Amino acid sequence: MTVKPAPRSLCLLRLSALGDAVHAVALVRDLQRAWPGLPITWVIGKGEAKLLEGLDGVEFVVFDKKAGLAGWRDLRRRLAGRRFDVLLNLQLALRAGLASTAIAAGRRIGYDRARSKEGHGLFVNERIPAGGHHVQDAFLQFLRPLGLEPGPAQWRLPVPAEAHAWAEAHLPGGQPTLLVSPCSSHPLRNWRPERYAAVADHAAAQGWRVVLCGGRSELERRTADAILAAMQAPALDLVGKDTLKQLLALLGRATLVLTPDSGPAHMANAMGTAVLGLHACTDAERSGPYSDRRWCVNRYDEAARRFLGKPATALPWGKRVEFPGVMDLVEVADAIERFEAFRAARGG
Repeated sequence: MTVKPAPRSLCLLRLSALGDAVHAVALVRDLQRAWPGLPITWVIGKGEAKLLEGLDGVEFVVFDKKAGLAGWRDLRRRLAGRRFDVLLNLQLALRAGLASTAIAAGRRIGYDRARSKEGHGLFVNERIPAGGHHVQDAFLQFLRPLGLEPGPAQWRLPVPAEAHAWAEAHLPGGQPTLLVSPCSSHPLRNWRPERYAAVADHAAAQGWRVVLCGGRSELERRTADAILAAMQAPALDLVGKDTLKQLLALLGRATLVLTPDSGPAHMANAMGTAVLGLHACTDAERSGPYSDRRWCVNRYDEAARRFLGKPATALPWGKRVEFPGVMDLVEVADAIERFEAFRAARGG
């Protein structure tokens, strides 16, 4: 990476979601490689801050997205008297743009015009160059106005020893593990429980341990119960029983993670674990596991043609095809075929 003179201070704005916060970590690592000791402040959402707590060299300023004007005032108060050389605005949402007005900075770098929406251009005075279809690559484009080139993506997410110990106690070694994380925060991205159950039973028949994970919402509990009821084989139910740090450790111990487009897909990828991603609402090539998308099922183009009447190549960057029934385009046989391809590649 070409080293340019470092700014005196840099602020990064990315409030949500969990997967995108993980993508932003790779950008932070490139900044730290180029400029060791650079003061980095990250304005971030509450859950995302919990996930990344302990990230070395980064000061987190938590912004409550649900607090409205009071949240903006609180952010301005906490940053009063501070001015950053550079602000990297990694979020296109209007709410993030408004939050950015509480951050004083000379250079305010945002997305290129083609990707901008929701008034994003009103809050920036520089733009990244076009390029980078995957979200991770788009984030790494923010290095270029600073005179830096992206290196190989690295994350090194902070996971405490006690979280690793918890995960090891629940997932001792010796058996390949399919970790099923069935729910996205976008319900229309979620697959039918009986389809998860069919793939899980297939994995169990091959001698794999099946584990369910997820948060504490009613949807996640109801989905897990439906999967367990439809399964013939036993499964370990850890839904609602872990913290975000423990989830990272669990993902790191799994052999393969089965999930729709969701935060755990990107968390697993950052922990070095393969992902069998299920995509129809979103494009796996844009929002699938960054390091290796070979095991994903991608029905995004078919979804675009069926529900929007045009090919995926004609859609704007980041366009979601979120309609009832769109995930039914992903068949059980599709997921089992990718599972078997992965199993063959690893030798069992």
